[in-house]
Amino acid sequence: MELTSRTLVYALTAAAAAALLGTLWLWPRLARQRPLPVLGRLALLTVTQLAVLGVLLLSVNNAYGFYSSWNDLLHPGAAALAPVGAQVPGAAPETGQLVRPTDEGGLETVKEVLPAGPPEEVGRVDSVRITGPASGLSDQVFVYLPPEYFNPRYVRERFPVLLALAGYPGPSLHLVEGLRLPRTAAELQRAGKLAPTVIVMARPTVAPPRNTECVDVPGGPKAETWFAEDVPAAVRSAYRVSRSADSWGVFGYSTGGSCALRLAMRHPGTFRTAAGMHADYTVPNDRWTDGDLFRGDQDAARRSDLTWRLKNLPAPRNDLLLVSTRAEADFAATERFLAAARQVSAAHPELKVDSIFLPDGGHSFETWRRELPATLEWLGDHLDPPPDREPHS
Repeated sequence: MELTSRTLVYALTAAAAAALLGTLWLWPRLARQRPLPVLGRLALLTVTQLAVLGVLLLSVNNAYGFYSSWNDLLHPGAAALAPVGAQVPGAAPETGQLVRPTDEGGLETVKEVLPAGPPEEVGRVDSVRITGPASGLSDQVFVYLPPEYFNPRYVRERFPVLLALAGYPGPSLHLVEGLRLPRTAAELQRAGKLAPTVIVMARPTVAPPRNTECVDVPGGPKAETWFAEDVPAAVRSAYRVSRSADSWGVFGYSTGGSCALRLAMRHPGTFRTAAGMHADYTVPNDRWTDGDLFRGDQDAARRSDLTWRLKNLPAPRNDLLLVSTRAEADFAATERFLAAARQVSAAHPELKVDSIFLPDGGHSFETWRRELPATLEWLGDHLDPPPDREPHS
């Protein structure tokens, strides 16, 4: 059973209940103060407590996504790097490549929120593991392929791409189950409100349980290199997607939204378009980032402050969308960033910024699901159609 499987939680819950009942039944029989009865009581207490603790740990891990698989837990980042191989258009990636099929991530547990039907009608969600030669990182992601990807009429077409990022410390599965991203994208595409788009769903927590804020940590994980170089290169090697930055966008919620804006502004040659849903604009110094993410490098810290970048560095060639609610606790920070962005945009039209603000709603999936359709429509409107096509075979 997978680490994130609900079946595992249910099985361990049943074991904990059985251990508790067994303890109540056997305790009177082990009441004597002799070595064997005392050891028996200790064994009963140990088994019961371990089972209960296991249920709690699995439940917390499933809720926050610190580890997405047994391999992730026991051997974090241990997947070997692999060379890029030839990929048959339309087929799933094969073993031996930078993108490999995997049953990690718990996709089988959320079938009810996936588009139901054959791939040529509703699309398909692949569970794959990407290995990155530039960053040395490896992680599991989901890839949504639209129905047109499987239509022979589109066999030579490349597709625009959206990189979707979950919050911290949530797993990629939260994008499928909590945000319901594949289902919403499929509904928008059927309604003609979103062009056929490949969506890559990932988590910022590439070095669990640490929060890297999607930056290259001095002496630590190269999360920025992973998202800006390794993931795009790997996806392009395995799927029929555009090679143009104008056809690539990135978005996310919470920490994922912060990462999306930061990645686009720092790498406009990779992501032209970005949307941040309830994002932060500075890198926090807290226990999740290990106190000082940049190890005293003040210049690196300033350059990761998005408002500072707008005011002090050349304007990036980006289309940006800010999404939040006026009831959000840090809405004032969003207003400050928006004001700075509009001031820069007035003098530098290569930077464009829009906003969507709801009157109410909190930092929750319920609010993010309300905001998602409009966010996807905006992103789709700002992604250029891929200028490249598959060559003739």
